[in-house]
Amino acid sequence: MSSQSAFEGRVGLPRWLFVPAAVGAAFVLLPLVAMVSRVSWPQLTTLVTSDAALDALWLSLRTSTVSTALCLVLGVPMAAVLARTQFPGQGIVRSLVLLPLVIPPVVSGLALLYTFGRRGLLGHTLDVLGIQVAFSSAAVVMAQTFVALPFLVISVEGALRTAGQRYETVAATLGASPGMVFRRVTLPLVGPGLLSGTVLAFARSLGEFGATITFAGSMQGRTSTLPIQIYLERVADPDAAVALSLVLVVVAVAVIGFAGHRRGVL
Repeated sequence: MSSQSAFEGRVGLPRWLFVPAAVGAAFVLLPLVAMVSRVSWPQLTTLVTSDAALDALWLSLRTSTVSTALCLVLGVPMAAVLARTQFPGQGIVRSLVLLPLVIPPVVSGLALLYTFGRRGLLGHTLDVLGIQVAFSSAAVVMAQTFVALPFLVISVEGALRTAGQRYETVAATLGASPGMVFRRVTLPLVGPGLLSGTVLAFARSLGEFGATITFAGSMQGRTSTLPIQIYLERVADPDAAVALSLVLVVVAVAVIGFAGHRRGVL
């Protein structure tokens, strides 16, 4: 055992920390246990294999994958610019980029609707060109991307600031171009943060409800994602709503577990 490992083994935690930690764990786990206890197990297969349930599940997986890819394409450059450059108004820009983290999702949906809806800021022009965005599958992806993008940006920006620039400076001194430094040094350096941000973005997209139903509606097979289908079934068929909720939880746990395994956390 190395000296560092031996030192870490001797470092303990105050015993009182375990009390609020246990309370917090119970607060998170007990509602899940309560939900599982309400599942109608004999009818589970029938409930989760209905046409509406399968359509919602596959639509959620497809749109969440696309929105996560968009978050990577847009979010990584945004995080790099915020972490590695200085410009006037940078604090304001960062606050606006992270704004979807704190505003209600319904407000995000309204903002998208008034921008890309048929009478919106850009939507009117798009409608003249024959392009309708609102209440389409594209609107689902846009709503998910809008609310999930800040999660990736904040994760990658934090990783970039923590990593510093010493390795990038050395690579640049040795003659590497900025593009090569970014691809070969910066991205591998922030790999764990990038993975965490990607998982958070996917999970947020998968669970998105408010912005999606406001901007995209709830048309089966087209815009009705799994969270929206759960909401619709909550009154009409509570057993189906609980069964679909269990499916959503299982998928989310699988995604988070895979990411934790890749990082060596689990």
